[in-house]
Amino acid sequence: MIGKLTNQQIEEILEDNVWGHLGCNDGLNTYVYPLNYLYDGKYITCHSQEGFKVQVMRKNNRVCFQVDEMKNHRNWISVMVLGEYQEVHDEQECDSAVKAFADRRLFLKKSESTLLPGINEQGANMQVKNESRPVIYRILIDEKKGRYENG
Repeated sequence: MIGKLTNQQIEEILEDNVWGHLGCNDGLNTYVYPLNYLYDGKYITCHSQEGFKVQVMRKNNRVCFQVDEMKNHRNWISVMVLGEYQEVHDEQECDSAVKAFADRRLFLKKSESTLLPGINEQGANMQVKNESRPVIYRILIDEKKGRYENG
């Protein structure tokens, strides 16, 4: 049986998971990226290094985000979110997001030359080089849909 999730079920799926897929479009092609996220009921918060994905979303801020739980091909749950890409520029908000990722043990990607704010693997405070700081962004949610199959 295929059915629609209730709003409460959608909220639970988004709150209980930390991995999803981001979809964005450059006007010609659509790109899908797996990534970890935080959900607070209003926003899906993510992070990335500067690069192609961020450039695409800066040009076209309409994005899609999808989370699923798959047991097998006849038993699955999927939630899709439509919304708007928004970069977080406020330093306190960025630091809070980095801390929240660390609290959920979702560490930000870093290169050898990147130092991230917050706490490193040894528990020591870290400083940041502004040019290597990750991009913290959020998806302002317009619409949420959910489907499931129990077979």
